[in-house]
Amino acid sequence: MPDTPFLPTRPPRPTLETAEFWDACAQGRLLVPRCDDCHEYIWYPRLFCPHCASPRVTYTEVRGTGTVYSFTIMRKGNGPYKEFAPYVIAYVELDEGVRLMTNIVGVLIDDVHVGMPVKVVFDEAIPRFTVA
Repeated sequence: MPDTPFLPTRPPRPTLETAEFWDACAQGRLLVPRCDDCHEYIWYPRLFCPHCASPRVTYTEVRGTGTVYSFTIMRKGNGPYKEFAPYVIAYVELDEGVRLMTNIVGVLIDDVHVGMPVKVVFDEAIPRFTVA
């Protein structure tokens, strides 16, 4: 397949800590927790700040843009991913500073590179990224 496809997904299983994140994703919005005290963005979603230990955290809508920080190409998938190989697994650094693991989609695999500007797209409420 010449470009990176959307991959099969399992529905998210929200928890108390992640429900607000997944609800926003289902609406096509990307929220990231942010500490009300030290103002640091937090990734992965949780109800306390790992920077200052504050329990005062608010989910904040972010732009959904960033750059590829690191990536790898999976050339041989297993199980439900077997027919989708090759595909890209990447760490994306959002403009707000947090890094999240995701997939790069809708781009020729050979065009993916560190520093590539990307933007969020939602695949059945799962945030993935494509070239910006």
